[in-house]
Amino acid sequence: MMKKIMIVASLGLALFTACSSSKKDETGGNNDTVLVSETAVEKKTDPILGKISVIGSPKLGGPINMRFTVYNNSDTVEKFCIWHTPFEKLMSKYLDVALDDYTPVDYKGAMAKRVMPPPAESYKKLNAGDSTSADFNLADAYAITKAGNYTIKYNSSTISGIVVTDSLKIQVTN
Repeated sequence: MMKKIMIVASLGLALFTACSSSKKDETGGNNDTVLVSETAVEKKTDPILGKISVIGSPKLGGPINMRFTVYNNSDTVEKFCIWHTPFEKLMSKYLDVALDDYTPVDYKGAMAKRVMPPPAESYKKLNAGDSTSADFNLADAYAITKAGNYTIKYNSSTISGIVVTDSLKIQVTN
């Protein structure tokens, strides 16, 4: 058994050494870079992207109206899971909300327990190039108890399949 491991390790090392190349740079030193053609590494674009925005001017004690928009950037019909999104009633903590000083805001909404994988009826289809939106009141699920600047970040991409790259900064006034 040990002999087989040594043979496999030796072959792997030989293959690794054969695949790398060294070339002299202009200063005479070695430049140990492996060149990869640009077509070999293509950046995959996420087909389902999301964006969070605020509607109006949030006031302490009032509704903090938000909009969650999902875009299909592909050329085919795509789907996303509505779990952990505003496309279902508040059933989970899908946003991280914090004050400017990084103090997290408590979530006060429901926490649904789910069976994985999500059933077919938990998915929403989105045609190529289309978008869809859901509005919600942030104050319904998060304890916004003082005026200030807040950062809101979507945290459930792994469940919904929606990639939200930017956080949102809002100001809640008295």
